Amino acid sequence: MDLPLSGYRVVEMGTMVAAPFASHILSQLGAEVIKVEPPRGDTTRSLIRGGPSGTIIAYSHGKKGLSIDLTQERGRQTFQDLIKTADVFVHNLAPNATVKLGIDDSTLRQAKPDLVYCHIRGYAAGPQENDLATNPVAEAATGVMDDHRVNGRPTRLGPSYHDQFAGTYAVIRILAALLDPSIAESRHIDIGLYETGLHLASRDLAGLQLKTQLLGKPEKEAGGEFAMPGYGAYQTADGHWLYLLVITDAHWQRLTQALELEEGQDPELATLRGRKKQRQRVEDAVAQGLRKHTRTAAIQRLSDNDVGFTEVMSLEHVLDTPQAQHPGKLRTVAYRGLEFSVPEFPGGATVTGTSRPPELGEHAEEILTALGYDKQAQQELLRLGAVKIAQDDEFVWVKVPRKAAAL
Repeated sequence: MDLPLSGYRVVEMGTMVAAPFASHILSQLGAEVIKVEPPRGDTTRSLIRGGPSGTIIAYSHGKKGLSIDLTQERGRQTFQDLIKTADVFVHNLAPNATVKLGIDDSTLRQAKPDLVYCHIRGYAAGPQENDLATNPVAEAATGVMDDHRVNGRPTRLGPSYHDQFAGTYAVIRILAALLDPSIAESRHIDIGLYETGLHLASRDLAGLQLKTQLLGKPEKEAGGEFAMPGYGAYQTADGHWLYLLVITDAHWQRLTQALELEEGQDPELATLRGRKKQRQRVEDAVAQGLRKHTRTAAIQRLSDNDVGFTEVMSLEHVLDTPQAQHPGKLRTVAYRGLEFSVPEFPGGATVTGTSRPPELGEHAEEILTALGYDKQAQQELLRLGAVKIAQDDEFVWVKVPRKAAAL
């Protein structure tokens, strides 16, 4: 089946999350993605007990692998030959490394003038454009971390959402460039993690400015669920957590009916504004009301009264639910004798076939042959180390003996 980007070639030089995530989406839309790595491999190739992490499994299936040493002249020439065949190049290397390795826009555009060049970096143009930034740095710099505190200490969210959003924004810009090739400036794309964080925080930043101008002083609320009493996670009698969706006054009425809360009869709590004024009373009532029931009984009561809720799932049980198991939600990825259920790129009606994640440099022969390199030239590149194919004993998981794992 032809997909929207069938026939396009994307070259990815990514590490960790942002660029691999962007090219993963492009791959799922049908593009051929060639993952180019240095001889030591992408950092995530040896992140888990000496072998590949979940990032490789989740975001590199369906890609082809090529390993090139860009510190060698022969390696750079090979990479230039590859770029001549590409429609898109996406990477997230540091700015200094970009110039040092000869993969900056101006250099690669000599090989492919109409290349869509996308650099995901810490900061886009500005005073900090050469500074380094990671996902938590972006959280810290754009207000997210200040709003997310554990025992009073500003703390990262956990998952690398800013990396993934930056990758998604990159895809949007890349698709826009491919839609209208006549706009030359759109073919150079700079996506900053910092700028991504700013855009994600725009609602909160605008809201703070609104409060400041209306009230004459800055005022912020701790977050969506805390801004609406009764909207959050509460524990049942048997220790399970349910997240309640209580946003409107009608939601509040249904919740108080489900849990038989006398607060539902109090006119002072009938509106969100009233409930905010007595926030702690509402929070205590909901918490105590849910704690009277077991998980099963609470779910029944909430369902019977059309209260929006979900169970707070532990990671190991997320894929066990009927919704996750519904056709089209997961794909099976076989890799190194193991089998993984990997969530599918959303929006499609069916799951299309895919290949497993490539080993380091696995498709060197196929790609180099297509570029016009004969057997002798390929062997010379391998001998020089300008191109590498991983050996069987590289990037191998060190398994924990069962007895040790049980301790």
